[in-house]
Amino acid sequence: MNIGVLGTGMVGETIATALTEKGHNVRMGSRSANNEKAAGWVKKSNNHASQGDFNDAASFGEIVFLCLNGAHTLDAVGAVDAENVASKVVMDVTNPLDFSRGMPPGLLDGLSNFNSLGEEIQKAWPAAKVVKVFNTVNCNVMVNPKLVNNGDHSLFICGDDADAKNKVKHFLVDTFGWKADNLLDLGGIQSARVTEAYVPLWVSMMQAVGTPMFSIKVVK
Repeated sequence: MNIGVLGTGMVGETIATALTEKGHNVRMGSRSANNEKAAGWVKKSNNHASQGDFNDAASFGEIVFLCLNGAHTLDAVGAVDAENVASKVVMDVTNPLDFSRGMPPGLLDGLSNFNSLGEEIQKAWPAAKVVKVFNTVNCNVMVNPKLVNNGDHSLFICGDDADAKNKVKHFLVDTFGWKADNLLDLGGIQSARVTEAYVPLWVSMMQAVGTPMFSIKVVK
């Protein structure tokens, strides 16, 4: 499958690398088509890796991962022709974190309480099928859930398109080994408000336990 990964940071590189290792063709997108970090990733990766700008990577992908810094996400989304993501599943991994006052972070103004970054992405790309996912775990756990409790922990997803969410669930199970019963559907993209708001708590828990390699399990 051809997959676009927007973002050259740790999250984007971790996801992109895992996908190429599983045989997917991945184009890493950044502001510039000749971004040095993306070029470095391509150089050390296998022949399934390529690079381009945000618009190119979004156009290339049959599905698209958004792995961007929260503060810059909407600018990057605006650099993409919305037609290039129309009808595509977009896995939104972003969080609107504000580190301006130190740790733990808060949430960016205008992207909390009664709004979310996930909702703003869906508004910007109205014909895309945005699914919020992966934003509540460390990037290494995203691609290898067995790193925590042998894979028995919860992952939240939300989005307005039921078929897109089912496709994401199957993709996570088949590609990364997530357990289907641990994928908890919270409803429409509006629920990104609560999964994004959880992340400052996640940061505090990370500081308390001394490692990012942890997760939570919903039990009843």
